[in-house]
Amino acid sequence: QKVTRSESSQAKKSQHAEEAIFYMNCRAAYLTVLKSSLENIKSKEQLSLVLQQAGRNPSQKTVNKYWTSQTTTLNFDDFCTILKKEKPATKTELLEAFGKIDPDNTGYILHDELYKILTTRGETMTRDEASAIIKQADFNCGGKLDYNKFCDLYMTTSEQCCKTAREKLEVDGRLRQQQFGSQTETSCEGITLPVSKPSPRISRKTDHKLAPTKGDSRTPSRPSSAQSCKASVSTTISMGAGSNRNTKLIEPDTMKEWQCAQSKGCFYLEEDGEIISHKYRLHLPQRSTVCITIKPLNVRQVEGKPCHWLSVDTALYILKENETQENLQLVSFTEQQNKEMFGWRGELGSGVYWLLPFTTGCRLKKVKTQITGEAKLVYRGEDGELVLTKEFRAALLDIFETIDLDGNGLLSLEEYNFFELRTSGEKCDEEAWAVCKENFDMKKNELTRQGFMDLNLMEANDREGDPSDLWVTLLSLGYNKALEMTEACPFVIDIYAEKCKPRIKAIYLEAGSWQLNRAICKSVVNKGEAKVMDGCENIIIYTYQVGRRITSVIENKSDNKVIIHVNNEQSKNCLSNRGLTVFAVEVAPKSMMVSQHVMPLNEQEEWLYNCVHSLL
Repeated sequence: QKVTRSESSQAKKSQHAEEAIFYMNCRAAYLTVLKSSLENIKSKEQLSLVLQQAGRNPSQKTVNKYWTSQTTTLNFDDFCTILKKEKPATKTELLEAFGKIDPDNTGYILHDELYKILTTRGETMTRDEASAIIKQADFNCGGKLDYNKFCDLYMTTSEQCCKTAREKLEVDGRLRQQQFGSQTETSCEGITLPVSKPSPRISRKTDHKLAPTKGDSRTPSRPSSAQSCKASVSTTISMGAGSNRNTKLIEPDTMKEWQCAQSKGCFYLEEDGEIISHKYRLHLPQRSTVCITIKPLNVRQVEGKPCHWLSVDTALYILKENETQENLQLVSFTEQQNKEMFGWRGELGSGVYWLLPFTTGCRLKKVKTQITGEAKLVYRGEDGELVLTKEFRAALLDIFETIDLDGNGLLSLEEYNFFELRTSGEKCDEEAWAVCKENFDMKKNELTRQGFMDLNLMEANDREGDPSDLWVTLLSLGYNKALEMTEACPFVIDIYAEKCKPRIKAIYLEAGSWQLNRAICKSVVNKGEAKVMDGCENIIIYTYQVGRRITSVIENKSDNKVIIHVNNEQSKNCLSNRGLTVFAVEVAPKSMMVSQHVMPLNEQEEWLYNCVHSLL
């Protein structure tokens, strides 16, 4: 046990050390381009430059992904998030890219061919830019580019950018004082906020719920970075193993007589870590008592394969539609719990409602797993014909179960188009659907399970057994190369109504909207405990626990933007959706935003949430 504890402690220290190095590199790159970590990136060109200083080589497509037509500025916290998503290219990746235009593996690319590629394909270069590369003596000779030497120079240059930025940060004492989110003393000059009286309902206590050995805001366990800030507030919640504080979801026997509607859906994890899901419209023809629930969908799985998604937290926000779809009003959310199911029971008037599924991202997130080998999808039978493997068929049945939103065992054109949008980005029109009807098994103009299997087999035949396209489909649906669903979470929504027949329909498959973010903030503000930040009464931290989830929201009532330093280092057995123990967030004037969602790392053990929010 001592050895295990020691190893766990060492792992934790190693994680903290990695985070410290990551933040140091972020700060170093940021302060090479900007005067202060409190200063914002104001243009695409600045973003591209600061990414280059961090050892990245962003394409225009990458820059455009983070700097959209709506973007006016990006702060340091945004920059750190981008660096976490945009990993630097490795030499292996670069060599693989060159290998695609050097099929004979000679190690060289002719200048004429390279010039043509650089000026006509992808993000094209100008003739002068292409000529400048070809004229570089370090990796060119005899009319050819030695791409092994080019890759070596690329990697060296990338590392040198990072090293130069770090050295500048270490040498310049003034910049060292501006280290953002570090353990050194933080300069708080330049941010002044007007003070106003707090609302009477706001608690001035320092701890939300005191742990046996923890003190108040003067606790010595507070990190030094918080002590030097103008204002701060500490929140501590201690939870036993497997415990939760919410009311249990009660399902009375009388509900068996109520009318029911059901729809399935799925959370999908994007490459950049963003989560998208189905969004639903609910129609109630008359006023009725209703019970609305959501839980992970327990689809069939290959024996021995882990069901990662069953531990993913799910929630549902209920919004009332008024005059327009943009004008949505928060009604409630699923805060009662029965095992993995979350629900809400109450009375709703007649009309149209929107149901917005939500998961924190604490459990559904990018993870690096060691996969020994790629699963086989197809093989040739004794007759030479292609056949789907048993494992691939099982995965396809799970996929069919997930995308069959109404659960009738058939895929309508609308259901199939959600699948197409996710896997190919395109829709199938009525004409193409008619072609499917001629070639694949259908019932009542809907695709059967066998038809879905045959459609995937046809795709394999079209590529003569090459599974590349099949893997594109599987990866986009959250499967890894071992055919495990690790980056998706199917769920099921049930609506019971006492006095009428409810109707639910999936409308969109998209990322969390501003309506969802606003609903989350409002729910925490309405239900959670609020604490005024000591020394700055315009900054309020709201903390709310529902089930095994703790959410904190920052409200900025002042006329100035503020940057809040968040420190979770004293928390134990906790998992934050931010993926970091120390980070910073910028809150615009007269606004509120989610600080973080936190869940227990291991639900079978006690967990302690100890978070310090500090004003920089």
